Amino acid sequence: MKTNYKELTIWITGASSGIGEALTIAFAKRGARIILSGRDKEKLAAVKSRCKNSKKHIVIPFDITNAEQAKEAYEAAKIQAGKIDWLINNAGISQRSLIMDTEEDVERQIMEIDYFAQTRLTRLVLPDMIAQGGGKIVMISSVAGLLGTQYRGAYGAAKAALHMWANSLRAELHHQSIEVATIFPGFIQTDISINALTGDGSAQGTMDEATNKGLTATAFAKQAVKALTNGKEYIIVAGSKEKLAIRINRLSPPKLYKLIRESQVK
Repeated sequence: MKTNYKELTIWITGASSGIGEALTIAFAKRGARIILSGRDKEKLAAVKSRCKNSKKHIVIPFDITNAEQAKEAYEAAKIQAGKIDWLINNAGISQRSLIMDTEEDVERQIMEIDYFAQTRLTRLVLPDMIAQGGGKIVMISSVAGLLGTQYRGAYGAAKAALHMWANSLRAELHHQSIEVATIFPGFIQTDISINALTGDGSAQGTMDEATNKGLTATAFAKQAVKALTNGKEYIIVAGSKEKLAIRINRLSPPKLYKLIRESQVK
């Protein structure tokens, strides 16, 4: 069945920059009404202004790690939009520190942002989504959630947990017309590595070479939107090296991890 985006309201978190911004612009171009969320109201408004038919879209800023703010944001979304057809859980933070150098509080912060905040918001949305006859939940995981590498221990764990949680959600709610898709980005040219947390919780502040050479956010959005439009549930959007690593992992995990140990991953 062809997706009629003109009838859809899509809520996108982390919409103020990076792949969230690119997805917002791409879906708006196809006619969907977008609810843009993130912490920075001015940045969200700037993204909204770059969207097709900008006046139809809605900006709802909030801190996704704050449970009370999440509830208030959802109530505001319902009042202003009337319904939410798709929820794209895109907000998140990355990591650039070795496990032995990472404080436990930093690992907890990464898990709170990248896992608990996403599942919390999804549970808020689901009751009304089920009552209206269906909807789609999209989780932005990561290739790091499929392949454990150096400097991303907690980040990879959080993204893997999100992937498994989405699998369970898909199995539990399929009969209630809830679709669940998980996207696994590889290296994408965004500020993800600049904002990534180091062992003490401070931001790395620099761009990784691999990230700088990754796919553009626009190219990512083009592939992701096409896959979601076609009803795909497991969507890998990455460069050739990341895709090769995933294939090797399926055939021989020991071989892959030998290659990872010998590589410069950071």
